[in-house]
Amino acid sequence: MKTNARIEFGDFQTPLGLAREVSSFLLQRQIDADTILEPTCGLGSFLVAASQAFPKARLLGWDINSNYIAQTKNALIEAGAAHRASVSQQDFYTHDWESELAKMGGSLLILGNLPWVTNAAVCGFNGSNLPVKENFQGFRGIQARTGKSNFDVSEWMLIRMIKALRGRKAVIAMLCKTGTARKFLRFAWQNDGRIASASLHRIDAKKHFGASVDACLLLARTGEAGPAEADVFDDLAVKTRSTTLGLAGQDLVADIRAYRRLQHLEGLCPYQWRSGVKHDCASVMELRRAEGKSLVNKLGEDVRIESDYLFPLLKCSDLANGRVTPTRFVLVTQRRTGEDTYIISKTAPRTWRYLDSHRDRFEARKSSIYSDRVPFALFGIGDYAFAPWKVAVSGLHRTPRFALVGPVGAKPVLFDDTCYFLAFEDESEARLVAEILNSKICQRFLASLTFTDSKRPFTVELLRRLNIRAIAGEAGHAAAWKASRNKGVHYSGQPVSLQAEFIMERPAPKI
Repeated sequence: MKTNARIEFGDFQTPLGLAREVSSFLLQRQIDADTILEPTCGLGSFLVAASQAFPKARLLGWDINSNYIAQTKNALIEAGAAHRASVSQQDFYTHDWESELAKMGGSLLILGNLPWVTNAAVCGFNGSNLPVKENFQGFRGIQARTGKSNFDVSEWMLIRMIKALRGRKAVIAMLCKTGTARKFLRFAWQNDGRIASASLHRIDAKKHFGASVDACLLLARTGEAGPAEADVFDDLAVKTRSTTLGLAGQDLVADIRAYRRLQHLEGLCPYQWRSGVKHDCASVMELRRAEGKSLVNKLGEDVRIESDYLFPLLKCSDLANGRVTPTRFVLVTQRRTGEDTYIISKTAPRTWRYLDSHRDRFEARKSSIYSDRVPFALFGIGDYAFAPWKVAVSGLHRTPRFALVGPVGAKPVLFDDTCYFLAFEDESEARLVAEILNSKICQRFLASLTFTDSKRPFTVELLRRLNIRAIAGEAGHAAAWKASRNKGVHYSGQPVSLQAEFIMERPAPKI
């Protein structure tokens, strides 16, 4: 299969050795199967391995690729299992899985390796191998138009299968990204998917597939509602769990047992976490000082513009490595989202000419959030972005390091959209909050919440779960924090008061 097509179809064929290892693992787990179903069988490695491990089971396989179907049939003939196998070409997205599963009696094992590709990757290649467009995750507003609406195709497929099962007993054993397995379990637990028990068993995706992702075998028994927890094992051969993830409220936590011990540290937040500025045009908007104090953009161009719209910039790698003295600048075209940018042509004509000379780059930005906006529009911008003091953290790094950041050259420091921050008027309050967030108790609580293999381990939703008052008390800062609250914060239109916040993400629609 050609490279682009392989990416579009998430075509990572399972090595026969791994398929056999998984089949042996299932036998060790005392899983029985009258029927084994592989919804995207590819070259048939799993069906061949399963035919040997389950010598009496009926084997059913489908795939959209007719060449793969032919090769799978030949492999089953060679394995001596063709007489109990049925393999045919079928589009997963249009297949009537409810009717298909309803015809199957006895014990059912749904086995395989679904496509490892996101809807964004398929769209990036102008591919069409996607389900009918729907907001199946239940996002609203801007979340449905940005990165939150991106999903793994295998996540959609797993949810499709759990819906089609309609609560009947079955075993799902599926290779997938670990993040996909978690999202599937979250959906099933929230929507009465009847998961009796579940576990995740990590595999070496680099070794087996040449893919630098965190992957696992998802094992789930369906048919009745069990605890919303799943043990995580570091390998298929390991029998002792490394941790147990679970559902807390409407979201997952990485270590449900540690979370329960520290749950009192969750829930009340007097501050509003913000993400950094989003422009999606770094080659033009981000600049550095060159020799002779001139500015250079990422295109290597010498840039001579007014300083009015230039601000010091820190990125996630700076925060994660303790660098709080900016070496970059960002061009900020708006003080708030939606503000008219044409004023720049009058107040800073050189800046406007520079922006206009790169208009094609701005118009090529793919995100729909820039549609029907003024030229050179930004997001993640508001009064809070220009606060003099901030406490900021990288969203992309595994260890949270909360940095105290103050103004540079009488200008506030801004962050890119891989960072999150709190805005403060007062330095002493910001300094105290940074100490509280960096305290050992806070770091332990964050560790119980955070999946470090995620692309973005830290998000606004997760940070909002920090009850700073309770954490301050545990960290020995209760009196100082209470005194600091009298100073107020003024970046939401009015001072922010201590209030309870709904901290979990909205659950998806019911099955």
